[in-house]
Amino acid sequence: MALLCLLCITGWSFPARAQSEPSELSLQVVQDISNLRQKAFAASQKGQFTEAETYWSQLIDYLPDEAALWSNRGNVRVSQNKLEEALEDYNRAVALAPDQPDPYLNRGAALEGLGRWEDAIADYSQVLALNPDDAAAYNNRGNAQAGLGHWEVALADYQKAADLDPKFAFARVNAALAEYQLGNADEAIRQFRSLPRRYPNFADARAALTAALWGQGQRGEAESNWVAVIGLDRRYRDLEWLSTVRRWPPAMVAALEKFLNL
Repeated sequence: MALLCLLCITGWSFPARAQSEPSELSLQVVQDISNLRQKAFAASQKGQFTEAETYWSQLIDYLPDEAALWSNRGNVRVSQNKLEEALEDYNRAVALAPDQPDPYLNRGAALEGLGRWEDAIADYSQVLALNPDDAAAYNNRGNAQAGLGHWEVALADYQKAADLDPKFAFARVNAALAEYQLGNADEAIRQFRSLPRRYPNFADARAALTAALWGQGQRGEAESNWVAVIGLDRRYRDLEWLSTVRRWPPAMVAALEKFLNL
């Protein structure tokens, strides 16, 4: 479960065979490439995804064997919901740099977007084979396991992600959501309550807490949390968004639906 699965804009280095030799490029071309990189990263970080895609494509024209460029273009295509095109970019990145974890992580997110849960799990597992301490890969693999309805397995992955990175708020809320789906409402509420104390503007945890408390008859606290949610992110009123984009588990969506229909 994630607002979007975590992607990684990368700037990692590669073996010499995977890059154009500097001697093959004129000084002007080297400068053009440097300028394009700066523009591509800036546009990606600002959410200017159409513009960023153009810059990454121009860089690929210059350096077609640089895997990071394909992976980064794939990321901005995912952000535009161009999932099939992104998948082609990630496939190319993986072929060029099979020992780098980032293209597998990013391809896994695209596969999730396409509902290809088992293929996504395979990519996240490959990330963990290359980097066993990658918290994002554990969280994302939990998302894919949740897509299959494997809630206990998903919970274990979310807990591992949170153990590796205690500040990873979404891994922690995902673990609590899985607890709720598994029928462990008291434990889920305990975890939901702890997150806003550390992250007061974390709408996801407050919305889940609202639904869980309402289900237990704690109406006053539920309603006070909901006031904060609406001030932070009004998308939580949209059950379709919760189910298909945020991908809350069914029991949590049903609990919030009862609150909204009061």
